[in-house]
Amino acid sequence: MAWFNFFSKEKKETLDKGLSKTKEGVFTKLARAVAGKDRVDDDVLDNLEEVLITSDVGVDTTLRIIERIEQRVARDKYLGTSELNRILREEITALLTETGEDAEEDFAVPANKRPYVIMVVGVNGVGKTTTIGKMAYQYKKKGYSVYLGAADTFRAAAVEQLVAWGDRVGVPVVKQKMGSDPASVAYDTLSSAKANNADVVIIDTAGRLHNKIGLMNELTKIKNVMAKVLPDAPHEVLLVLDGSTGQNAFEQAKQFTAATEVNELAITKLDGTAKGGVVIGISDQFKIPVKYIGLGEGMEDLQVFRGAAFVDSLFGD
Repeated sequence: MAWFNFFSKEKKETLDKGLSKTKEGVFTKLARAVAGKDRVDDDVLDNLEEVLITSDVGVDTTLRIIERIEQRVARDKYLGTSELNRILREEITALLTETGEDAEEDFAVPANKRPYVIMVVGVNGVGKTTTIGKMAYQYKKKGYSVYLGAADTFRAAAVEQLVAWGDRVGVPVVKQKMGSDPASVAYDTLSSAKANNADVVIIDTAGRLHNKIGLMNELTKIKNVMAKVLPDAPHEVLLVLDGSTGQNAFEQAKQFTAATEVNELAITKLDGTAKGGVVIGISDQFKIPVKYIGLGEGMEDLQVFRGAAFVDSLFGD
């Protein structure tokens, strides 16, 4: 598999450990779904539908998966329950692949986009600032110079937390006084990064989920100001979602994708939850690639998402 080239033994172990609660929950439910059955029939499909929905895959995505399996049953005439695990892996991988899977090297920066600018959005408490810190660590580890911009100027704790991550990782953080214009912070960050030939810029934004118009105006202003320094900035708008909130994460994705042009997703806190199925549903429903998944508190526990590896870990032996 192509993903294997990027996956070390350590990464696989981290992924397996991080998804263990979800995997345990899914397999327990699957065992009940096929109990006493030797073939996939309507009862098994009904039970499977319940398994997927209660694993936070989401109703729409669940129905797509069930429909695909029904088509295979109709085509093959007979489908044994012993084959269900393999078929689920194949169908879910196909759904994730359709949304696009980043085939580049982990934490690589395009040569023609320097500095590479990432604007990070998401509500408070989802692990947004921690994700930024881990991203900065990974980019610096690869040899890139990184600048962070503390554009969440509405919470002192947000600025302090980002500065702490900057100190921990060893990268500069551009900030202003509390209550400053977030767009001004973004402008200063890009200007400084550009002047110092930085490779990567990551901008933190306020985690407030207020009305769509206010959110849209604020994020649009930040993007427009950054474009004055670099015409094609930001290159990524990364939405961070807390995987442990299940269906709440779907609602946040709806709100933020309506407010700004999100083109990447990061789903955090998967290690502490049995709701890892939310990755499948969000990836499928929003047709926005999941770029990162958070699997723990350690610096190395933020992984670039590989759909095939994720499904293999979730449904593997």
